[in-house]
Amino acid sequence: MFELIQSWLINYGISEQYVMLSAAAIKVILLGMICVFSFYITKYQVLRIVSKIVSKTTNKLDDYLISHHVFSRLAWLVPATVLLALAPVVVGDHPKLVLALTVFARIAITLQVARCISALLNVTNSVFQESSKERYLPLNATTQLLKLAVYLVAIILVIATILDRSPIYLLSGLGALTAVLLLIFQDTIKGLVASIQISANKMVAPGDWIEMPQYGADGDVLEIALNTVKVKNWDNTITTIPTYALISESFKNWRGMSSSGGRRIKRSLSIDMASIQFCSTELLQRLSQFTLLHDYLNQKQDELQQYHQLKGLDENNLNRRQLTNIGTFRAYINAYLKQHPNVHQHMTCMVRQLKPTDKGLPLELYFFSNDIKWVNYEAIQADIFDHLLAIAPMFDLRVFQAPSGYDFQQVQMLPASKVSVGG
Repeated sequence: MFELIQSWLINYGISEQYVMLSAAAIKVILLGMICVFSFYITKYQVLRIVSKIVSKTTNKLDDYLISHHVFSRLAWLVPATVLLALAPVVVGDHPKLVLALTVFARIAITLQVARCISALLNVTNSVFQESSKERYLPLNATTQLLKLAVYLVAIILVIATILDRSPIYLLSGLGALTAVLLLIFQDTIKGLVASIQISANKMVAPGDWIEMPQYGADGDVLEIALNTVKVKNWDNTITTIPTYALISESFKNWRGMSSSGGRRIKRSLSIDMASIQFCSTELLQRLSQFTLLHDYLNQKQDELQQYHQLKGLDENNLNRRQLTNIGTFRAYINAYLKQHPNVHQHMTCMVRQLKPTDKGLPLELYFFSNDIKWVNYEAIQADIFDHLLAIAPMFDLRVFQAPSGYDFQQVQMLPASKVSVGG
């Protein structure tokens, strides 16, 4: 056929030199069409049948082979192999062209084999992550290190193919480039060492909630790779942190809170100190109606009565001990938390006074909720403080709040005779 084409071109008066070039071009085009056709059959016919077979199986391994494009990458080997096999046959009368096409085919096969191995490593990583119960294995870092080694070998083989030298010859010259390689791959080496230390010390694992303000990270760890750690923040943004930063800098890991089943609530109520006073008989009668205070008031009143009898103190004696509304309020809060269904009863639970400030007397609640989910946690915290803010006036206590425009407006509306001057 090619001889007929050459004769036809010569009959049209084309010089022999251009005839040879035209014939070579036609042969290359034909060879390319054969390669394209083989790729089409493999990619869109064979792989389609394979995908249908895989979809009907219950084995997850073949699903991973599809999702990580192992078969798709294997399909690219077909045209490269066809080119390598047919180049000497189709263009055998052009040695230089055969050499160029053969080198190109070998390079393509080498790189595609590296890509196939990389995809198989992804499959292995996915299988181990699903089946392994140990979260602290540095699977991603190990997989990426193996990929790096595979691609380095592929690059060496490609260079050896282009230069027509043995790969051993090239490897012998890498010793002199050790310092340069260490400089180029210093982040990779640091990341590898960091990932091993993170795994060995169980510092962090995928799924942990970490905070690292210097990198703007506050959320769940998605992936610990060779060079970076991906963190999905609560606003759904993704922050990447250098892997070695987790061992060279400080960060907060909330894993302990998650595994304990309790999340801390530490918040204060500021009480207006001008409203703190001894409990009057009327106040005690009103507070005794609270079921949560019934035992406390009975115990305290019996204790005070015994003390007064022991000291011989009558009702008009100023040295008598008396209950205060702030102390009774603390007892109520403590009893309220002890019976609350959303408070973790096996963790620290207390109500304490902090140092008085110009903002009032801080009454701090320190306890743990038994639901660590963020939305539920905030709802529990809000419900508890809603109740305490609403019930504080029942103890004749006022929650401190800086005067607002509404307060000044109310003062202006009062008659002049009711506005005190000079304190």
